[in-house]
Amino acid sequence: MDGLDVTGLLAIGFCAGMLGGLVGVGGGVLFVPGLVIFLGLTQLEAQSTSLLAIVFVALVGAWRQGRYGNLRVRDGLIVGILSPLGVVAGTVLANAVTERTLELSFAAVQLFFAYSLARRAMRPANG
Repeated sequence: MDGLDVTGLLAIGFCAGMLGGLVGVGGGVLFVPGLVIFLGLTQLEAQSTSLLAIVFVALVGAWRQGRYGNLRVRDGLIVGILSPLGVVAGTVLANAVTERTLELSFAAVQLFFAYSLARRAMRPANG
């Protein structure tokens, strides 16, 4: 890994953390495409790497938001306890399908999130 790779990783991490903290989207929205485009990882490698990185991002974000009084601990614990079941199922599925299927599925999820965010932004403030 050369200096350019390290710089790319730092930029991806910083931007994903900023975006996640600012608008609440998952860091994977930037982590995965960044790792594929800038580091040449496969879709599966990028998704797996993103899952590990998001653990640390989520911990810092929860700690900071908790200090502001915005954290619902009970809800977070329920999601956190149940998430490993989804991770196991997703990992099995991700390893069973083709790389192209993973890429298209990830793109579809990205488009859905973009559409949802845009639609929410277009709503009147009082509605």
